[in-house]
Amino acid sequence: MGGIFGVVSKKSCTLDLFFGIDYHSHLGTKRGGMAVYGPNGFNRSIHNIENSPFRTKFEHDVDELEGNIGIGCISDTEPQPLLIQSHLGSYALTTVGKINNETELLKYVYEKGHTHFLEHSGGRINTTELVATLIDSQATFTEGISFAQDMIDGSMTMLLLTKDGIIASRDKLGRTPMVIGEKEDAYCASFESFAYINLGYHDFYELGPGEIVAINPEGMTQLKAPGEKMQICSFLWVYYGYPTSAYEGINVEVMRYNCGAMLAKHDMAEGGNIRPDIVAGVPDSGIAHAVGYANASGIPFARPFIKYTPTWPRSFMPQNQQQRNLIARMKLIPVDALIRDKSLLLIDDSIVRGTQLGETTEFLYNSGAREVHIRPACPPLLFGCPYLNFSRSSSDLDLITRRVIRDREGDNVSMDTLYDYANPESRNYEEMVEEIRRRQNFTTLRFHRLDDLVTSIGLPEEKLCTYCWSGKGCSGCGGACHSQSNGEAPGIL
Repeated sequence: MGGIFGVVSKKSCTLDLFFGIDYHSHLGTKRGGMAVYGPNGFNRSIHNIENSPFRTKFEHDVDELEGNIGIGCISDTEPQPLLIQSHLGSYALTTVGKINNETELLKYVYEKGHTHFLEHSGGRINTTELVATLIDSQATFTEGISFAQDMIDGSMTMLLLTKDGIIASRDKLGRTPMVIGEKEDAYCASFESFAYINLGYHDFYELGPGEIVAINPEGMTQLKAPGEKMQICSFLWVYYGYPTSAYEGINVEVMRYNCGAMLAKHDMAEGGNIRPDIVAGVPDSGIAHAVGYANASGIPFARPFIKYTPTWPRSFMPQNQQQRNLIARMKLIPVDALIRDKSLLLIDDSIVRGTQLGETTEFLYNSGAREVHIRPACPPLLFGCPYLNFSRSSSDLDLITRRVIRDREGDNVSMDTLYDYANPESRNYEEMVEEIRRRQNFTTLRFHRLDDLVTSIGLPEEKLCTYCWSGKGCSGCGGACHSQSNGEAPGIL
């Protein structure tokens, strides 16, 4: 994933840019970058942040990056922002998104006369450079950005820095957010709406799907109107978004309270067959869901384990999955008095591979817990995201749901069969959930329903992407465009 931030100001923009980018550190772990335009033209700095947080790596660059216009990013992918020189002039570009048809686009630009790209290890190119090439193929920035958005299969939200200001573009179906903040003598553009609050900005404008705007210290100009269709990612509210952010006017923390309350409502409707001593959230994204559950059920909220973060903040968790699992386990410190001989109900944002939650459950039993009831705050994840870089998985079998389905159905599973497993009213769904419960040694397991998740968010379902749960999040095609040609289910991308 990743996050992007930009500032245009009548004064120096560097400090606002520095802190605004830093506030996106929860969205990426690989690289950070800043680019500014000032008296000495364009200047840029990029650092690896895998072993040290953004602030530590960039605090010495603040004095050197002099300018009143700037953009930057936290990235889980390639180095950026890039500095580009083309017939459109000099500019810097930073992006967040995913390109599924990279091979086809490379063939297209080569046939149009483009000669080369810088190659990275493993034979990959910098996808931001590919986006710049598509932009440069047109007569103006607006035409170029629109062309790139039309050509890209996936999603691409971007900030483009020129000597005159910033051009911001939200991806074509609005899967990721882009908001504009305002204060005296300055504007900012941000992925996360909370990132500018402590910098003195207030909400000014939220871009619609595919919309393009230009901002300078004097104000904002719309360059392209938004499209009518939107498919914003539901997982932003469930997990990726920071609690203080809001997307389409809906706060993340409040949505998570709603999720927990609806989980409690379903448990209570079952006749109160379980009565845990405490409700707890798996830190950090499960906590708000657990507060909502506790408030609705009357069961006390408590923290039976505490995350140790002084030396292991999430912003530079390692990329290696085995190391990530080890550190995730080491970060949780038990509170014996809240665990021993207690019945616990835990809410996590989701179950992906099942490794960490399974280890957490074992850790709680070993610490003396009597029961461990699990309530994921979203439906079972059955499909890898083909639209955003939300998953580091390389195989569909990384998902615990798909391993269970493989063991039940064999290697070749049709989309129709997967749709049935996604249906909470089906027998396949019920038996899949029970098998996950058995394998993970949970006392009980009940997932959030998709219809309840949509209600928790509060937007019309047609404006939300729910592909990772339903396989049907794609506007107009029901996800068929990402199925394999033989009709089998797509893997995790």
